[in-house]
Amino acid sequence: MVEKDNKMEKIVSLCKRRGFVWQDSEIYGGISAIWDFGPLGVEMKNAIKQIWWNTFVRMRPDIVGIDGSILMHPTVWKASGHLDSFTDPLVECKECNNRYREDHLKEGKFKGQGKATEALQCPSCGAKNFTEPKSFNLLFEALEGTVEGKKNTIYLRGETAQSMFCDFKLVAESMRMKLPFGIAQIGKSFRNEITTGDFFFRSREFEIAELEYFVKPGDDEKWFDEWLILWRQFYIDLGINREKLSEYEHPKKSLAHYSKRTVDIMYEFPFGVSELAGVANRTDYDLTQHEKFSGKDLKYFDEESGKKISPYVIEPTMGVDRIMLACLVDGYNESDGADGREKGDVVLKIHPKIAPVQVAVFPLMKKDGMPEIANDIRYQATVCGFRAAYDESGSIGKRYRRQDEIGTPFCVTVDYDSLKDKTVTIRDRDTMKQERIKISEINNYLFEKINS
Repeated sequence: MVEKDNKMEKIVSLCKRRGFVWQDSEIYGGISAIWDFGPLGVEMKNAIKQIWWNTFVRMRPDIVGIDGSILMHPTVWKASGHLDSFTDPLVECKECNNRYREDHLKEGKFKGQGKATEALQCPSCGAKNFTEPKSFNLLFEALEGTVEGKKNTIYLRGETAQSMFCDFKLVAESMRMKLPFGIAQIGKSFRNEITTGDFFFRSREFEIAELEYFVKPGDDEKWFDEWLILWRQFYIDLGINREKLSEYEHPKKSLAHYSKRTVDIMYEFPFGVSELAGVANRTDYDLTQHEKFSGKDLKYFDEESGKKISPYVIEPTMGVDRIMLACLVDGYNESDGADGREKGDVVLKIHPKIAPVQVAVFPLMKKDGMPEIANDIRYQATVCGFRAAYDESGSIGKRYRRQDEIGTPFCVTVDYDSLKDKTVTIRDRDTMKQERIKISEINNYLFEKINS
């Protein structure tokens, strides 16, 4: 077991050292709450996105995908309510001028702040002298145009949902969709967060995977409950510990302006229980708002009733980055020495489906044709769709430890027997069991193990 107090510190160190995640523009001192995903991080993140897309788009006849633009017409954000309501309560310490979210101060979310009380205390200087809270809009502004004096203010999108609402009629007609149906999207969103932290949990640039599921009014509550079950199960299938998952039902008074009902799926991180994903019932708010502001008919013609209707929308959404962080937290283990490893050796026990490297291939020696055989095994595994790596440096024990640390579930060793009988040793990360199998059977073995 790893103590909660230093588990995040160890994960941050591992992610930087082994090529998962690090701060953007680090050579210039970095930029707050902006992160780069390194060679292993991008593989893991892409794997999560691909599984999500396969699960909710390719495997379902009632959902199609789009890739909307990050920049949209500025009136989109007026219609959606973001220009008026997409705010957080900002307070400033009068002594040191640091700014914080008032609700986060009240909840005691800052390290070293101590127990939360109604009398706000500055985490930086300890003062209790703050300005009155004021609304701070989270949208990032940008300027469109090149002619001086004729530039228009536009915004980096604060969520991916709005392009799916704006494209609703085009998607429905071009793909001949019938209610209920969904539009899915994975993409970057941007929020000018007042307070950030907890590694890449709360960032100013992040990736969302979400879908808008359009249903007939009156069917919305049934579909809400169904999507909540599907949404929660997805994270369990990724290997996230179900005992660390919980649900938070937003009380009516705290619901977003568009929501009839919202339930957040929470996860127990080392820094506290925080939101991982959520499901919201957005009613017909967005479609009717865009219809009002654009002057375009966004209603759906219901053949059964012969009437035009404004569909209700159930919105399951998740932060891709947060899912990845939860998987890293769940997977991080340090050996106690009882499993045959050295005490303290790091083993990242993440699900084989999302491991950045799924199989690593080692030649026992750098001679006698072993590297050529090992490289061919790696190549054939890659052709079959597995994320494969080759490593010939150091002892086999050191190579195993390197792969354990990045979560590689299977390691294949080519030795002298491989030259004679075309068999190899394959070793399981979690059980450390080693089996002897034929080279021709490796990819079938991997497929069965990874998808079991």
